[in-house]
Amino acid sequence: MSAPVVVGVDGSESALHAVRWAADEAARRGAVLRLVHAVEIPTGYPPGFVDSDALRAALAEQGRSWLEQARQAAPGLATEVVEVKAAAVPALVKESTHAALVVLGSRGLGGFTGLLLGSTAVELAAHAHCPVVTVRGTDNGHDGPVVVGVDGTPLGEAAIAFAFHEASIRGTGLVAVHTWTDLVLEAAFAGGAAQLDFSVLAAQAEELLGERLAGWQEKYPDVPVSRHVSRDRAASALLRHADGAQLVVVGTRGRGGFRGLLLGSTSQHLLQHAPCPVAVVRTGSSRED
Repeated sequence: MSAPVVVGVDGSESALHAVRWAADEAARRGAVLRLVHAVEIPTGYPPGFVDSDALRAALAEQGRSWLEQARQAAPGLATEVVEVKAAAVPALVKESTHAALVVLGSRGLGGFTGLLLGSTAVELAAHAHCPVVTVRGTDNGHDGPVVVGVDGTPLGEAAIAFAFHEASIRGTGLVAVHTWTDLVLEAAFAGGAAQLDFSVLAAQAEELLGERLAGWQEKYPDVPVSRHVSRDRAASALLRHADGAQLVVVGTRGRGGFRGLLLGSTSQHLLQHAPCPVAVVRTGSSRED
């Protein structure tokens, strides 16, 4: 059996959508689907204001109900049901140590409220030990390709590896996207923009992308690859190719068009506007088992 596919459960419709996506992923991998509900017991109420025992019992009952609802959303699949008394991010980071990937809805309730808003999403993606997938959009792209952002450095290898594996197990093609706008901006700030030969930069970018993909194309000969190099911003290029895709894959570090992907507006834009699920792969976190 493969490592389990972990999905966060909080009772929201978005989480149920994530459960169904994760169930399909687990079936493709021959893996167990691990349903995890994290609940952080509120503290600090004045004495007598809240019956802490009754509150714990109510939260536990609610959690069990949500987990059962999630289990029923994945019929016929081997599942594990886990209730954790902890904050959502630490609980999921711990789960990620033995998972193939962690899957989340794009919106949440309970222990996962605001998980994709602000620093919480950044924290999870930065510390998880496996790829983190945010399930966005509908299922309109179930026949589409997998899209991967290639930053042109060795640090992006984990994202490329994950993307090729996903394309292979889905029986679909891979769209590799590389942008080089930031190279132009760096030269401009250094005072050398006037001397830039864009045709040379474009040729170098094409060559770099080919080098980064070569070994993986040999490993996955069953995956047809489409290469796209453009003088564009990373978010714009990825969103353009994400339309109709099954999945968009990005790394957490890099240079070129994907610098700071989890530190600024690019990541937020992708997580908020991508029309399909988004996988964030931290360097060293990609797993194929």
